[in-house]
Amino acid sequence: MKIALVGYGKMGHMLEMCAKRDGHDVVVRIDSFAEDADVVVKDGNTQMIARAVKSSGAEGIIEFTNPSCVVENIKALLPLGLPLVVGTTGWNDKKVEITEMAKNCGGIIMTSSNFSIGVNLFYKIVAEAAKIMSEYSEYDVATWEAHHNQKADSPSGTAIEIAKQIMNNMPSKTEIVTDAFYEKPKANQLHVSSTRCGCIPGTHKVFFDGVADTIEITHTARSREIFAVGAVKALDRLTKKINSGLLIKGNMFSMDDLFC
Repeated sequence: MKIALVGYGKMGHMLEMCAKRDGHDVVVRIDSFAEDADVVVKDGNTQMIARAVKSSGAEGIIEFTNPSCVVENIKALLPLGLPLVVGTTGWNDKKVEITEMAKNCGGIIMTSSNFSIGVNLFYKIVAEAAKIMSEYSEYDVATWEAHHNQKADSPSGTAIEIAKQIMNNMPSKTEIVTDAFYEKPKANQLHVSSTRCGCIPGTHKVFFDGVADTIEITHTARSREIFAVGAVKALDRLTKKINSGLLIKGNMFSMDDLFC
């Protein structure tokens, strides 16, 4: 498969390595700063990005850039009609708008808060644990995550997805709080706290805490490679499912659509 990479920082380089290892061909590398990119785009010129992808002959696109530019990148790339996998997080508030755009232009987009297969299994484990613990009111619940100090958003998209899995299965929790508390938290509030430090690839914890004990569930990433591997496999599966008619153009898809 011929792949275009939009974003050629550390993750972009790892995506290229994983794509080549799986037998794919990276036909264009696009970035705003990387000197070794094929196309260096300045001043948010998203049409330049779209032209570069189109002229490369790419059959699919992986976008890993920054929350500040991801939405405009998507808007430029969707009309190309190519399968687009977006790994950038921090744009949940625009997903309804992008879904409508995909519908109107027949675009194909797949996004996930985390492309790690292990993390997606972790979501299912957390959901089941929350369902079990919802029967025991003596236990409270909270989540915590840590990432490297270059990560642009906080909390992580993965942490928010974990919080949603908890809230979907624990009716007592109805509000996510990501800020510090300056007063006693309300019983319905679910605290999602974050740490940014050093080179941590990603750690997520869920705590069920009672008077006498604490139950912890943890996912620890040892390398960013797990995210790159998952994104490449997601693009491959998305393309195959679109081509076979199992998925229909004009939609936004998730990992559940690809790995079920």
